[in-house]
Amino acid sequence: MRYIVLITFLGIMSILGGCASAGKNFNESKISKIANGTTTKAELRAMFGEPFKTGIQNGQPVWIYEYNVYNAVNNDSSKDLIIVFGPNGVVQSHQFMSSEPTPEN
Repeated sequence: MRYIVLITFLGIMSILGGCASAGKNFNESKISKIANGTTTKAELRAMFGEPFKTGIQNGQPVWIYEYNVYNAVNNDSSKDLIIVFGPNGVVQSHQFMSSEPTPEN
């Protein structure tokens, strides 16, 4: 009987303390090195690796780097880097979004 209680307790604790992730983690400190009109796809691959998602926006190629962490007990977190390329394969625009608070200047 003691073992059943212990196993049940450990099972509940592992479920409550569990977390999962989706996407591919990336180093957001390198985002400041992205220059619109200058940075190439090859440079982005060197900085961040292969994108998690690719697509088309208004006829232009888009790369998405995304990482989400889901916690059963704590707050979830997410970060997304969206890069739109011009017709020449150079970054046209990019944006970074995060669920973490942005430091105020």
